[in-house]
Amino acid sequence: MLRALYTAASGMNAQQLNIDNIAHNLANVNTIGFKSRRADFQDLLYQNLRQAGAASTATTDIPVGLQIGLGTKPVATEILLTQGDFSATENPLDMVIEGQGFFQVRLTDGRTAYTRNGSFHLDRDGNMVTADGDFLDPQISIPQDQVSVTIGADGTVSVLQAGQTQPQQVGRIEIANFQNAAGLQAIGKNLYLATQASGEAIVGTPGENGLGTLLSGFVEQSNVSVVEEMVNMIVSQRAYEASSKVIRTADEMLTQANNVVR
Repeated sequence: MLRALYTAASGMNAQQLNIDNIAHNLANVNTIGFKSRRADFQDLLYQNLRQAGAASTATTDIPVGLQIGLGTKPVATEILLTQGDFSATENPLDMVIEGQGFFQVRLTDGRTAYTRNGSFHLDRDGNMVTADGDFLDPQISIPQDQVSVTIGADGTVSVLQAGQTQPQQVGRIEIANFQNAAGLQAIGKNLYLATQASGEAIVGTPGENGLGTLLSGFVEQSNVSVVEEMVNMIVSQRAYEASSKVIRTADEMLTQANNVVR
């Protein structure tokens, strides 16, 4: 019964983390480019009271063992990279990636971060930057006398300047992908960093080598499904409640055992 107490407690701790993850997903339901996470769990070690295959006699073996599980533990919160819905903004600097890939952002410390948030702006020098002022990588500058900006599906950035009749190409946006994008490390601000698990970034032109294409004038909404998260929350709540009842039952059994001598 003492074993049941600790086993049920591990289940309660696991469901608490699951609820924390669901709360994080729901809090970011309106965050541009956000990718939801799923909590994964594993069962803990087993206590072998009777080993399967052990000899029961000189000529026979035990066909089925006797094992008691010791609960569960969280092992990962996996990033779910399904495509979010698109929302029209009519801002040419807003972009979505139709398919696989991440925009590259150069941080102030020189590192390269990756994001699905394609909402970019111009700084005072005409450079394309994120809402926090980090440069799009490779860096692209828009002339101040531009009349219009056009971003092609292949990442080509063209501007029409005042007094000209033909647009001029000022740069090309490159995007990156990973062998295991779920292994990226989230650092907040809709940014990810490459890790040993994700592998090195595979950088290329949009639309080539399996990379997605760009669509200007749209942003990608969060891929969080409110209905699915609410269902997961109910399931997690009931599992938490069931584990708490196991603790209560084990405690009552211990109480009865302690009262046997009375």
